[in-house]
Amino acid sequence: MIQRKALKPVHLVSTAWFIVCVGYILILALHQAGVNWWVVFSLSGHGALIVFLLVSLYLFAFFRGISRSQKEQVEHPLTTTSYYMVFYVVAPLLGGLAGCLGMIGVSSISRFLLGVSLGTFGTTFLVWVIVDPVTGLLEMLLPESRRHRCCRLAQAKIRREQVQKARERLLEEVLAKEELDRHCWREILNPRAEKLAMLLATDKIGFKQAGREAVDIGVNAWRMGGLSCMQELRNMAVALCKQNHHNDTIVDYIPVWWDGIGNWRNPSIKEMNF
Repeated sequence: MIQRKALKPVHLVSTAWFIVCVGYILILALHQAGVNWWVVFSLSGHGALIVFLLVSLYLFAFFRGISRSQKEQVEHPLTTTSYYMVFYVVAPLLGGLAGCLGMIGVSSISRFLLGVSLGTFGTTFLVWVIVDPVTGLLEMLLPESRRHRCCRLAQAKIRREQVQKARERLLEEVLAKEELDRHCWREILNPRAEKLAMLLATDKIGFKQAGREAVDIGVNAWRMGGLSCMQELRNMAVALCKQNHHNDTIVDYIPVWWDGIGNWRNPSIKEMNF
């Protein structure tokens, strides 16, 4: 069996030959229509760029199909064989050869090249655009192919559902663990939250000392449960501060005091007022 990687350079040569033949047909047609040569080369330059981009996309898709084909051999018993792939790849070259044989005896070089180019174009169009899609469709209509495809799609659906359920279970476990952690933290952090609430109400004289104590509390919270624990402690302290001061407007200095502790970062100034 011929290795699929060996078909890549052959397909590249076939595609290059196909582009050359199409370009020759285009230039010859424009010249016969009375277009000046400088206009022909200008148009062919832009056309060559477009053809190059399209062919590059096609080659990328083909190379991916060669290296990692999505076709199942049971569903496509003919098009997955090495013989068919060789026939598919060398179709432009076969068309050129057929054009050469058909133009034997022609003395005009331009007519000979035109015949070779038309043979290449016609054969490539027939194989790549008509024969290959029709063959693939007929393969999928076979009873064994249809049965295998239904089973494959059903198995793929079951796997997707299993993956989705596993993700949902994992999410539920994470949420349950976080809720359990918060419940445990509330019991341990309640005295520290009360201390933080008192520090938020400190006047200017004791502000520096309040900041040092708040940093120590934040470090302990980080060691206990990371950023989530620090956020929970801050929320508890803010709620207690609001309760103790009857929802009076005060400044939340905790983000400033804790800036740089672990993953804690000071948010924008707009988020500091409550």
